[in-house]
Amino acid sequence: MNRIFGTSKPRAPKPTIADAISSTDARADSVEVKMRKLDAELVKYKEQMKKMREGPAKEAVKQKALRVLKQKKLYEGQRDQLVQQSFNMEQGTMALDNLKNTLTTVDAMQLANKELKGQYKKINIDKIEKIQDEMEDLMEQANELQETMGRAYGLPDGVDEDDLEAELEALGDDLLEDEAEPSYLQEPTYAAELPAAGTSEPATAVQVDEYGLPVAPTPAKMNA
Repeated sequence: MNRIFGTSKPRAPKPTIADAISSTDARADSVEVKMRKLDAELVKYKEQMKKMREGPAKEAVKQKALRVLKQKKLYEGQRDQLVQQSFNMEQGTMALDNLKNTLTTVDAMQLANKELKGQYKKINIDKIEKIQDEMEDLMEQANELQETMGRAYGLPDGVDEDDLEAELEALGDDLLEDEAEPSYLQEPTYAAELPAAGTSEPATAVQVDEYGLPVAPTPAKMNA
């Protein structure tokens, strides 16, 4: 059947907006090249006119220059149109891209909203509050256990820590005062008496008090 009726040729894909922009820019570049050629021709005619005297020859060159200038103006209008068309298509492309991004964002938000709703359905607030209450009770029991394990034995009841600290500070002051005051229960010390001048007899022991002053001997010691 294909030999009799033939087959239809595959259709070429339709040009995209990017292809249209690229084609329009290429046409504008082509017009720009033609305009540069006309500019070079105008410069040549202008140089000729500077060297020529007034007359028919100069008028003929002037007409050529005017014709070239008219062509340049036509090309300028065409170039401006092409540039504007390309800009409009780029604006349309940007608007289309923004719309696509917006649609993608909306789809993502809808999906996230659906997932959040599904997850929240799995959460029971009452169950969470019950767990929190149980955790609080367990923490209180743990604290009570620690206090029980850290209880001190053999201490009187009702002892205040502040009172103990105050008593400790006062006790320290009393000890310092006791160390500063002389004790009359201490054994007296003895200092060696120096020998008299001009003698070689050994020194006798002299009893002194805590201040280093000699103490009068008792009768018992004097008899001894």
